[in-house]
Amino acid sequence: MTAGIGSGGKAFFRRAAAAFAGSAITLFARIVTAPRAIWSGIEPLPKQRVYFANHTSNADFVLLWTVLPPMLRARTRPVAALEYWLKTPLRAFIGRDVFNAVLIDRRPEERVEDPVALMGQALAEGSSLILFPEGVRNMTEEPLLPFRTGLFHLAKQNPEIDLVPVWISNLNRVMPKGEIIPLPLICTLTFGAPLHLGDTEEKGDFLARSHAALIALKETVPA
Repeated sequence: MTAGIGSGGKAFFRRAAAAFAGSAITLFARIVTAPRAIWSGIEPLPKQRVYFANHTSNADFVLLWTVLPPMLRARTRPVAALEYWLKTPLRAFIGRDVFNAVLIDRRPEERVEDPVALMGQALAEGSSLILFPEGVRNMTEEPLLPFRTGLFHLAKQNPEIDLVPVWISNLNRVMPKGEIIPLPLICTLTFGAPLHLGDTEEKGDFLARSHAALIALKETVPA
């Protein structure tokens, strides 16, 4: 008499595989980039936060997630592009099971769920988030693209949550677009002072202030 693995057993093995993959990914990221976290404006305390960072590589959220202490990493979910992370079964496993990402469809014509509502739901459930307010990878010579409005709406709906700017340096040189093999370079992630929406602050003013806070961190990175 034989018996297959039940749904509970499959779920267990999937969780175990996700935990193993997560450990392997963080180890690989540390070997290749030797990431250094600089907590210049805030301490790595177990508080609910939205970490918002510059975006130059598909590995940005992986590196930010990696440098968080384990107690913070376990409750932090990256916000990532649904159309990229569901493109293959392997990516879907990594995005959904390993990182528990909040998957946002960046194609307005295909979208069935509001991105801000999805992020708000994750915050309501107690998660912290990793967010890239530029919305797309910055492939220009500018240090930072204009911010989209999602950060403002999250700040308005969740005024008590710290919005923490994080400047990621060197990662675009580790994995340039189109390359397969990463170049081993030290990457620095600088965590700045938290922001909150002012009582009477307008959307444009808040986004400009958030943008400036992130740019300011870039200026503190050692050459």
